[in-house]
Amino acid sequence: QVQLVELGGGLVQAGGSLRLSCAASGSIFRINIMGWYRQAPGKQRELVASITSGGNTTYAVSMKGRFTISRDDAKNTVYLQMNNLRPEDTAVYYCNGRVFFPYRDYWGQGTQVTVSS
Repeated sequence: QVQLVELGGGLVQAGGSLRLSCAASGSIFRINIMGWYRQAPGKQRELVASITSGGNTTYAVSMKGRFTISRDDAKNTVYLQMNNLRPEDTAVYYCNGRVFFPYRDYWGQGTQVTVSS
């Protein structure tokens, strides 16, 4: 089992910054990819960014250049630095840990990010 706990959400004005963190515990050696997803009201959950165990990163097009995903393996923590936030970035942000074999997704409880205009 893997447990994921997100911290760092909140209310910020447009143009501001926030940093989210996701602390992983349990059988973390099984995780192949860590990622951040978000879900806005009335919309489907979407990928924000992901990072492999080797440090390779992937970003959604609208976040590239504004958001940065990173990991600190010594702390078993993944971060999402979000800059130049826009009102459309308002959503619940979820941390995800993905295991390939057997395939399984682990999710955190989510943290609310609200960007005011």
